[in-house]
Amino acid sequence: MSAPERIPPRSVTPVELLADGELTVRGRIREASNAALYCTISHEGQEAACIYKPVAGERPLWDFPDGNLARREVAAYEVSEATGWGLVPPTVLREGPYGEGMVQLWIEVSAEGDAAELLALVDGEEPEPGWKAIGLAEVGEGRTALLVHADDERLRRLAVLDAVINNADRKGGHLLPTAEGRLYAIDHGVTFNTENKLRTLLWGWAGEPLEPEAVDVLKTLQEALGTQGALATRLAGLITGAELEATRARVAVLLESGRHPEPSGEWPAIPWPPV
Repeated sequence: MSAPERIPPRSVTPVELLADGELTVRGRIREASNAALYCTISHEGQEAACIYKPVAGERPLWDFPDGNLARREVAAYEVSEATGWGLVPPTVLREGPYGEGMVQLWIEVSAEGDAAELLALVDGEEPEPGWKAIGLAEVGEGRTALLVHADDERLRRLAVLDAVINNADRKGGHLLPTAEGRLYAIDHGVTFNTENKLRTLLWGWAGEPLEPEAVDVLKTLQEALGTQGALATRLAGLITGAELEATRARVAVLLESGRHPEPSGEWPAIPWPPV
């Protein structure tokens, strides 16, 4: 009699692992402005590292309602997934050891120092080929330097995503390049405000025409954000109705103009410090 056929274990998706796994706190990331806990998560024989940000550890902000930064992080992931660019690590909202919070897959950053190839401070008033100017920055002792970012397709996609979600804090430390050549972006708690609060280091394409790929993605988002759209349904449980409507409006404005947005002048355009 032959032995029964062994059925291989089912592969658990990152989102399933984060949503259903057992969460174990290993330590705290002290550099974070809100409580951010380094954890491991395990489910059906699979394990990964992740970040858990409990709502109870959120610092109140004057321009965002209390207790909803975690939901905005998840909403940013949902929009990123709808673009097809996969710029935000898998992120879920769930219960954890310290109550409801955001749980996000930990991303291992490239050891080759690729982050330094995305942002730099240089002498001179014009960027070198392959770089885009952000603006002049004071670097001490009366000296200024030109802050630049790479003319990189991954950053350009991220600039479009940030414009859609109205990111109020895109810093260099939020960029996670991997050894495989992918770029992830993190820390999306201050997004989706109904007022224009776009504040970013990625102004190098301001006023320039959008890439055809970006236009196609924005059209896809516009459909998905319709009243019966799948993305709109998911976002409705994470942000307010007014914030959802403002997101639709931002997509419409981008499509109508066909260009990357420019600083409004009503809000500090560049976060400082930039990291």
